[in-house]
Amino acid sequence: MSNSFGYIDIILLGMIAGFIILRLRSILGRKTGHEPKIYPGFAEQKFNVPKNNVKTFKENHDVLEGDEKKEFLKGAEIAYETILTSFANGDTKKLESLLTVDMASNFKQAIDSRNKENIKSEFTFVGIKESSVEKYERIKNEVFASVKFVSEVISVKRDKDNKVIEGNPNKIKQVTDYWKFTRNILKKGPNWYLTEIISKWPKKKKLHKKILIPGKIT
Repeated sequence: MSNSFGYIDIILLGMIAGFIILRLRSILGRKTGHEPKIYPGFAEQKFNVPKNNVKTFKENHDVLEGDEKKEFLKGAEIAYETILTSFANGDTKKLESLLTVDMASNFKQAIDSRNKENIKSEFTFVGIKESSVEKYERIKNEVFASVKFVSEVISVKRDKDNKVIEGNPNKIKQVTDYWKFTRNILKKGPNWYLTEIISKWPKKKKLHKKILIPGKIT
């Protein structure tokens, strides 16, 4: 009798668990795998700006500090990982949502060139060790934020015969990048776009060098 009660208990517990799962699904919904990815600080923001009267802004776009700065860096880190991964995967559609028109064109050219040469890119994003806003400035209706990223990645390039021609699939390397993001404060839609990749942050005030593609993972 004790064994039979054990089996009944198991059946009853299974029924209860199944009922709870069904209730949770009905309340919370199911994940379809197509949920939009949220980019903190890079999501759509709306500004109530009277036409032809830029001076009436209530927001202070001349500085980036406090919680706003923290949220921006969170979004920048997600965008950084997404852009690098999308570039390695050749996902031009996703890149277009996070790049300026010129940068999107440069990335597409690099991907097309890679495909033409039958080069396969393997990329694993391990994580970000450090991120910081190095410079923030406003020029008329546009704001620019230059961000330093120190990340760890595994990056490999293979030829058409699957032979490794660059990188080491078993080695994590540390990468330091300086990326400049921009936002037009008068426009709606996704705010921040990658506009420039700086090859090296200058010690003195010099013109930044612009490169076509993420220099460390081409």
